[in-house]
Amino acid sequence: MEYEIPSEKIKRGYLNEDFLFFHIKDQTKTEFEFHYHDFNKIIVFISGDVRYVIEGKSYKLKPWDILLVGKNDLHLPIISPDISYERMVFWLNPIFLEEHNRNNCNLLKCFQLASERKLNLIRTDKTNLRSLKQDLFDLNATMQDDQSFGNDILKNALFIQIIVKINRLFLGMDLNKNMDDIKYDTRIEEILSYINKNLEEPLSIDFISEKFFINKYYLMHLFKTETGFTLYRYIQKKRAIKAADLLKEGKPAGEVCSLCGFGDYSTFVRTFKKEFKLSPKQYAKYNLL
Repeated sequence: MEYEIPSEKIKRGYLNEDFLFFHIKDQTKTEFEFHYHDFNKIIVFISGDVRYVIEGKSYKLKPWDILLVGKNDLHLPIISPDISYERMVFWLNPIFLEEHNRNNCNLLKCFQLASERKLNLIRTDKTNLRSLKQDLFDLNATMQDDQSFGNDILKNALFIQIIVKINRLFLGMDLNKNMDDIKYDTRIEEILSYINKNLEEPLSIDFISEKFFINKYYLMHLFKTETGFTLYRYIQKKRAIKAADLLKEGKPAGEVCSLCGFGDYSTFVRTFKKEFKLSPKQYAKYNLL
């Protein structure tokens, strides 16, 4: 059985359930925009003609490739309309995974390493793939059967088993293996890394161009080509996303404004409302953890 993702869940962009699993096969001419989620996502690519862009890196997918899309990663699928696109998708609630960590075994490790390594792709070998496929098919069957004894327990157990195996696959990857299907500009990779680690700093275009020794006009063109965003828009969007996380933790809006590098409070409010359709204080009221 193939699942349709409910439109209300796509619009929300966040996840209340422990996890969701979809097996989707469709053929569409829809063009997607860069977006992000307030949860981690795993995509198991089965077939189609798809290139996935995640934080400036473009991945040309092969059958049974696995993509790790971290919480708040800006990403975009570029899908050929000429062939059906089949995939299995997990939406993961990090709180649920954290509750299942045992003996220094961090089930979110693969996402943390993906961010550190700036690598979101797992390419499986035949031996590991056979076992993972069976787990995925078993979970798919269990998700359809909500009447059998212990179904919820079995569903969660299969899900945790799959996450453990995906972590093992990522931890065991040969990082020196050349993957010609990954395209990116090393300069933009360095700039993105710097921006995301220094959002509280005054990140002007002039400052970044000087720091990375790139002509600012060429930088603006290159950044838009590689990421789909203007440099200014990317920085403000990332600041707003960070601000949302801090507001959820209960930090006051004035402090969040400073911690996220907004020049003044009015700019903070304007940028935040553009991103979330709520003022920072309204957002905090409805989204405190």
